[in-house]
Parts: sequence; C-alpha cells; structure tokens
Amino acid sequence: MRNSMDILRRVARGELSPEEAARTLFLAPFRECVDLSLDQSREMRTGIGEVVFGQGKSTGQIEAALAGLSTGERPVLATRISPEAGAELSVLFPHGEYFARAGLFALNPPQPIAGEPAGEAELMVVAAGSSDMGPAMEAFGTARFLGLAPGLAVDVGVAGLHRLTPHLKSLARARAVIVLAGMEGALAGVVAGICRAPVVAVPTAVGYGASFDGLAALLAMLNSCAPGVAVVNIDNGFGAAVMAKKILDSRERA
Repeated sequence: MRNSMDILRRVARGELSPEEAARTLFLAPFRECVDLSLDQSREMRTGIGEVVFGQGKSTGQIEAALAGLSTGERPVLATRISPEAGAELSVLFPHGEYFARAGLFALNPPQPIAGEPAGEAELMVVAAGSSDMGPAMEAFGTARFLGLAPGLAVDVGVAGLHRLTPHLKSLARARAVIVLAGMEGALAGVVAGICRAPVVAVPTAVGYGASFDGLAALLAMLNSCAPGVAVVNIDNGFGAAVMAKKILDSRERA
C-alpha cells in the first residue's frame, strides 16, 4: 500500500487498528512521482525526513519532489541547488526560501535557514577558511532546518590558530561541533583536542594539487591523533548537520 491516506481511511472504516496502521506506515508507503519514489515515512523511522538531493536532477524533478514531500505544509529541504535552479524554484514556490550560499531550498522550514548564528549554541559550525564556506553554510542551513540554533566560527584554521581563541568559550559550551577544513585538514583534530564535545569533521575540496580535491584532508581527519572525531564525506555539510542533530537528539533521550 503506497498511499498513507488509504491506510488512514482503512483505520476510519475499522479495517485496520491504529497499531497495525502505525506498523504499516513505518515501513510501507512511498509515493511515485514522475520518475521518483518519495519516502514519506522516513521521519517516522529515522527522525529525519527525506531530503531532496538536487544535483543532477532537472528543475521539474526537484519541483515534483518538493511538492510531493511537502503535503500538509510539512517542512522539506532540497540540497545542492544551483543558482539557476534556485531562481526557478523561487518562482514556482514563492513561499519557499533559497539560501544561495548553501545551495539549499526549503519549504515550510521551522525557522529561516539563512538566519543569524546563535550566541550560545549547542552546535558550533567551525570553518577553517573562507574557501570552506560553501559546505559550512550547507551544514549551518541544514542545522537550522532541523530546528537547531547553531553558532558559527569562520576563518580560524591552523595557518593562524590564534584566531580560534575568541571562540574557545563557545566551543567549551557546545554539545557538538562540526569542523570543516581543506588543505591538510588539521583543524578537526585541533578542535577535538581542546573541547569535550564530539567533532563531526568535513573535509573540503580546497587546496593545491596534492590535496587531491579533498582526499588529503579526508585521510588526515580519519587519522586524527585526537580521539572523538567522526568524519563524513568530502564537502558533505548536509550529512554533518544530520549527524550532529542525531547526536544531540540521542543525548536528550538518554
């Protein structure tokens, strides 16, 4: 059964118990749309709803996915949205929000995804350099979409590590930290060595030739001397924000 409304109608007719309906909704329904299969029950299973990955999709596909997932004014996010697609989506969904620096487009977000950084933040997003701002803003905007109020520290990499000093109190108060760095990717280990919060490290495709489009930073973060560093894929600010959200949610449930 692919339509959750059909399941709810069966409950209303007495054909399914609420418990049976919940089990069915947990795993079964998805919605076929154009050449997409939209997973409308992912939030029930995982705590995070399906997010549209925009890279490689036509604007028509992204539009259909957003419309299908946002039924009932449900919040829905699309990532890796180009400026051209962002402009088109802003016309198609005038109530949506396009965060150009992050490549994000959101419908019905709980708060503006491009809002100001929080002063006292349970999640800190730390970018080694201004060249890392694309993935950093993806992490920041995704975190805001997920209901968090992240703080932000920018251009604090190891080439001038004293620049991190003004942010030490914020890092000490944070319950999770996302660190983005290219080049040799050293900042993640440095942050993990000075704060007690878990660090989600994002290698970025920034650097000269031997950085191999972020591979050098990825390997450096995987080999961090400081424990407590978990590494996501190159430039994956979205994945880092979701991981941070799950870390924080699991602490609240403990």
